[in-house]
Amino acid sequence: MTEAAAVIARKAPGFRPKFGIVLGSGLGGFAERAAKPVAIAYDDLPGFPRPSVSGHAGRLLLGSVGGTAVAILQGRVHAYETGRADGMAAPIRTLTAMGCEAVILTNAAGSLRADTGPGSIVAISDHINLTGRSPLFGETGTERFVDMTEAYDPGLRAGLHAAAKAERIALGEGVYMWFVGPQFETPAEIRAAKALGADLVGMSTVPETILARRAGLKVAALSIVTNMAAGLAPDAISHRQTLETASGAAATLGRVLARFLAATAEAP
Repeated sequence: MTEAAAVIARKAPGFRPKFGIVLGSGLGGFAERAAKPVAIAYDDLPGFPRPSVSGHAGRLLLGSVGGTAVAILQGRVHAYETGRADGMAAPIRTLTAMGCEAVILTNAAGSLRADTGPGSIVAISDHINLTGRSPLFGETGTERFVDMTEAYDPGLRAGLHAAAKAERIALGEGVYMWFVGPQFETPAEIRAAKALGADLVGMSTVPETILARRAGLKVAALSIVTNMAAGLAPDAISHRQTLETASGAAATLGRVLARFLAATAEAP
């Protein structure tokens, strides 16, 4: 058990989440759906990051949504905040120690597709990481050679699509390309990303996916499209735009997640 997991066990004895949920920029409001929540600040959890980006509260919330026990991480640390890709290693290890079976990652992303504009919700089917960085740098042993063939679990993704259909919400699917940031991508970088098969771009999620797969957790990921990527729209891109659009679409994403979790609770 990690030190953080020991702290959690004292504050929420016997709590065993089925899912860990990481909330991205502007999506922290989903935590309000949790029943009988127990809140723990990251500051009180050894090894947990201290997010420095607005829209990331830095709090762990334990409770249930739709009858399914969840551990909700309100905020993440990005590689651009520390220069390292392993900033979410402690939270992922802690979710594993608590008994989580899977993680659902959420983020705000830029779109490369004209049919997937701001406010759209997209399930990530695969990712591209050409940053030259991995959260597994420095690890030893054969377990660091993680198979990423189906990094985003097809079964979980199917469940999310079924939940979206039940809520009459359009849920797209696409490939996410990780850029380290914090600067937004250039139009030339976006043209290159599109040529390589990317549908979305963003500055998070991929390190957590790698860490979760290393830990044996299943992964699903949802993006809220907050803007068209550089060079694909006349407007300037800003973090303020990211937060405003993500906050506006958060309720839609929340309905999909809540329906998915309720269906999970009802499954035999």
